[in-house]
Amino acid sequence: MTQRINRRNVIRGIGAAGIAGLAGCTGDGGGGDGDGGEDTTTESDMGGGEDTTTESDSGGDGADMSRTIMQGVLLPTTGDLADLGGPIRDGAVLPQIVLEGETDFELDFQVEDTQTDPNAAQSAAQSLRAGGYPAVTGAASSEVTISVAENVFIPSGMVGCSPASTSPAITDLEDNDLIYRTPPTDALQGEVLAQVAQERLDASNAATMYVNNSYGQLLSESFVTAFEEIGGSVGSQVSFQKARSSYTSRLESALADDPGVVVVIGYPESGKQLFRDFYSNFDASTPILVTDGLRSSSLPSDIGNPMDNVTGTAPLAAGPGREFFDEQYQAEYGEEPGVFTSQAFDATAVCLLANAAAGENDGAAIAEQMRAVANPGGEEVTPSTLADGLAMAAEGTEIQYKGASSAVDFDENGDLTAATYEYFGFQEGGGIETIDEIQFSA
Repeated sequence: MTQRINRRNVIRGIGAAGIAGLAGCTGDGGGGDGDGGEDTTTESDMGGGEDTTTESDSGGDGADMSRTIMQGVLLPTTGDLADLGGPIRDGAVLPQIVLEGETDFELDFQVEDTQTDPNAAQSAAQSLRAGGYPAVTGAASSEVTISVAENVFIPSGMVGCSPASTSPAITDLEDNDLIYRTPPTDALQGEVLAQVAQERLDASNAATMYVNNSYGQLLSESFVTAFEEIGGSVGSQVSFQKARSSYTSRLESALADDPGVVVVIGYPESGKQLFRDFYSNFDASTPILVTDGLRSSSLPSDIGNPMDNVTGTAPLAAGPGREFFDEQYQAEYGEEPGVFTSQAFDATAVCLLANAAAGENDGAAIAEQMRAVANPGGEEVTPSTLADGLAMAAEGTEIQYKGASSAVDFDENGDLTAATYEYFGFQEGGGIETIDEIQFSA
């Protein structure tokens, strides 16, 4: 089910339980739900998606702020990333809720579910293209983001800004400067994992287990390269498929050389079975490092084990707008924000600001403004001053968006130039504990 959301139709105070049944978040699927009633005020054509209901000036010279800004959201609420996708989707639509009644712009959002599947995600992305949405927050998994970028966004001239895709393969896409992301590349996370394995866990040898896609394979390779550069050795790199009934044989391969640490890269649905098999058949004291894809607070209760031997790393929200974002997220959804939720807010916010600066619902015009509204220079805009930022961008004022997750400074590839990582552990009965914060620069 597809939902189109108009600012004046946003339902506030839905709460965590209600929002979970709506649209799609952190994954790769198509056909998703959204948040709100169908918008009947705006219809537009895509590619250069010109709004047919209002005339708008190109930002900078008495811009018309009565026009409609259109934004798509393409994230997984079903499939392997469903546990993480819903909250990320919530973060992506939160800017619309924060802006309700605060801006003269009409905000038209459409939310689609990727189903954590590249084929389903392409169909969902085509729905956004057909609806005239020139910029999209999404997708989540790197495999899906690459698929929709290559097959829909880039050929259609749409901007894609992922809040959760971290594969280094995205850096090298021939994207016509249309693809951006607000989490850091795994080229950085591999170095963080290597540092944690050596310095925190005192491991000199390691093994990796990774989901067999771009995210898993390249992050495994990034860790191996970084770990070997600081003197460690890696015995096995074991791939696994999603949604299998047993992972015992793959665990046997990874643990065969008695590694000092096993790095596990995957998603919650597969992770549940993988860890059930681990605790049933192997030494539960073996140190395990997981990555952002497995940062799910419900894993210990889902598995039936406290996971005392498991720690992990994930990009951390450390931007100047973090406190405001946390307050707004908790007030709206009744729970604390999770991994990539602040990055989702920032991805949407930057797209909205770039659209305001561009003065039209056109992907190429928006792409030209993505760095202009985010990178250093100009008046500072944060999540709490987003409405003012839209007005300034539309009037041609030079601005710099500093977000909830980071300063959102894009390099020439649309990647972040720096990031803060969380070193975390699991709490028995549910919850995530932040052990430390680690800062890295590209």
